[in-house]
Amino acid sequence: MELSKRIDRAMTQAIARAQGADTPEGSVPARLASALNYAVTPGGARIRPTICLSVAKACGDDRPDLSDRAATALELIHCASLVHDDLPAFDNADFRRGKPTVHLAYSEPLAVLTGDSLIIAAFDLLADVPDTDAARALRLTRLLARHTGMPHGICAGQGWESESKVDLGAYHRSKTAALFVAATQMGAQAAGHEPEPWVELGARIGEAFQVADDLRDALYDEAALGKPAGQDALNNRPSAVEEYGVQGAIKHLQDILSGAISSIPSCPGEGQLAQLVRLYAERMTPVAPVRV
Repeated sequence: MELSKRIDRAMTQAIARAQGADTPEGSVPARLASALNYAVTPGGARIRPTICLSVAKACGDDRPDLSDRAATALELIHCASLVHDDLPAFDNADFRRGKPTVHLAYSEPLAVLTGDSLIIAAFDLLADVPDTDAARALRLTRLLARHTGMPHGICAGQGWESESKVDLGAYHRSKTAALFVAATQMGAQAAGHEPEPWVELGARIGEAFQVADDLRDALYDEAALGKPAGQDALNNRPSAVEEYGVQGAIKHLQDILSGAISSIPSCPGEGQLAQLVRLYAERMTPVAPVRV
């Protein structure tokens, strides 16, 4: 089965579970249940779960159900972070993936609860495994927690935006790279491989993704992004464009991606994984300024 179909199927099942699909009608808050599905669709590129499953496949993917759970839990955390990031207390965004943000579509209280519920659903998914998968699932849970909270997860990344002096490298490692490191490590762990050798690949992909995002935010318009543009400058956030300039940021991005390919650990599917990273490199690099 194609990875995108695996991810879509697993995400649909996870949201149905979080919505209380097996409970009697009328016994769950309907608007919150609806908001959960709204927050994860359309799915965008689903790059983090795709990387997770790609690494799992490269490592043998001997327990595909556990790999699917790992990839889905990761995407649920990512979607939760977007819901919270868009709130007025943070980015105050009106659009995400081409449609009104959750707090505008459902209200601020329901947006907070939606993000919280998606986080809980992610960890619940990893906890509900057969005994034969319990040891790996426990390690997956620990990896996901480490890359989600403090001191080095995406919560820390958001926290950097409240500091008067920002370490750009630490900011990028926490805000964006953390979930990419989680993706590579969890993919390896789900397939029974040691996760530590996969840190560098995830960190490099994550850093590249953040630099590319900074470039898109500076160069593209709202129609091209599907969300508000120019937010880094508007909110006085640290960015690679501010640090290096546009051409310098593009060169930095290319250097990071070259290093990512050479950092892939030895594994049965190493060649295919390198090909995937090259494909992402082509997609990530902005072609030309299109802001109007």
